[in-house]
Amino acid sequence: MVGFGVGDLRTSARGAWLFEQIVSLGTLVLKDLGEGRAGEMAAHRYLSSPHVTSQGVLEALGSRTGQACAGRRVVVAQDTTEVSFLGKSAGRRGLGPSGDGKSPGFFIHAMVAVDAGDEAVLGVVGARIWTRGPERVSGRAKRPIEDKESRRWSEGAQMAAERLAMATQVVVVADQEADIFSHFASRPPGVELLVRARHDRALVEGGRLFAQAATWPVHTTALVAVAPRGPGDKGRVAQVSIRSSRVRIARPAAADARDPASLELGLVEVCELAPPPGVKPLLWRLTTTLPVDGPEAAQDVVRLYRLRWRIEEVFRALKSDGLRLEDTQLRDPVRLFRLSALALGAAARIIQLVDARDGGSRPMTDVLDSRFTQAVAALNRSRQGGTVKQQNPHTQGSLAWLAWVVARYGGWNCYGKPPGPKTMAKGWERFAATLTGFVIANADADV
Repeated sequence: MVGFGVGDLRTSARGAWLFEQIVSLGTLVLKDLGEGRAGEMAAHRYLSSPHVTSQGVLEALGSRTGQACAGRRVVVAQDTTEVSFLGKSAGRRGLGPSGDGKSPGFFIHAMVAVDAGDEAVLGVVGARIWTRGPERVSGRAKRPIEDKESRRWSEGAQMAAERLAMATQVVVVADQEADIFSHFASRPPGVELLVRARHDRALVEGGRLFAQAATWPVHTTALVAVAPRGPGDKGRVAQVSIRSSRVRIARPAAADARDPASLELGLVEVCELAPPPGVKPLLWRLTTTLPVDGPEAAQDVVRLYRLRWRIEEVFRALKSDGLRLEDTQLRDPVRLFRLSALALGAAARIIQLVDARDGGSRPMTDVLDSRFTQAVAALNRSRQGGTVKQQNPHTQGSLAWLAWVVARYGGWNCYGKPPGPKTMAKGWERFAATLTGFVIANADADV
């Protein structure tokens, strides 16, 4: 991928190779990624190169995602994940405390683009990767937003505005941690915000936000898919009531004095009517700059917020359920952060391929350059069988078409359950190697 090494084509090519190895092998162990001593040393040289930065890698990923988002309505789900080395701290240096305040670790605040129409992951928009200092920070409430970790939410929205300028609409979605008055006050032009409310804020007209919402009439009832919480959880469908209106929120006393005295926002309250026994009922209070007037607008807000779970899928693919970033043997932060940037993009790629197995309208160019279309078509023909089920049913050039070919290289027989992340990862390894050989052989034939 272009941009994986600033100002040096060889380094950029090596970074693209390492990225594909992570996707295909499903590991971050450099010895395994190298598939031999020479490859292992190549991976080490890349991560140590002065031409490589974690932000450079992330900008390259964001540039490709920006192209995939052109002309589309896009949800940007942003969230923070912690990588803790609890019980694995030996030899690590330069890392501050993780969330427990003791174990060394670092944090990744990522933005992942999702197609608002077909709900497919489009790629990584960007991320911030950092570690905390050793000293505890005091007086957080009195510090300006620029000096707080919480500025990452506003920075994420700004990054989305810049990198997804070709999208028809950008809606940045976040959970309760992003319920910050300054986050809404500093909203960049061309971006809508949607955040699950955490604070029962004071209203300009008097009263509190949550109590006010309880007085509104119910617009409608609806069924909402609740995302799985982890392996083994299939999720569930909740029947909910939905109500909404506009509100004027007063600036909190602790907010930045430079912020406006009030903000007019929409609020959508989603309340589960009959939860299963022993299950905490779903209750979402969603503050947004989107329209909320009427049942259709309110339901659209609910649907868009539900897409936030896609970034949780990417994080699971990055960590314990996939690439196992927390098990990496790299010790110093610089190389660790560079590997983490590559791994974040690889995790999103794996989810994209899994998404595409069931069809969809996304183009192959989300993950592979269009110049390889004819080569993929030849490989597709070689993987098709004699039965109807062994024929690729998807449109040539679509991401689903490519995913079918990759799954076949991963050993999927076109029968039984759909291919999962492991099959896709194994298939990408074999597919990428075969594609490279095919392209080289045909280039030689043309000489």
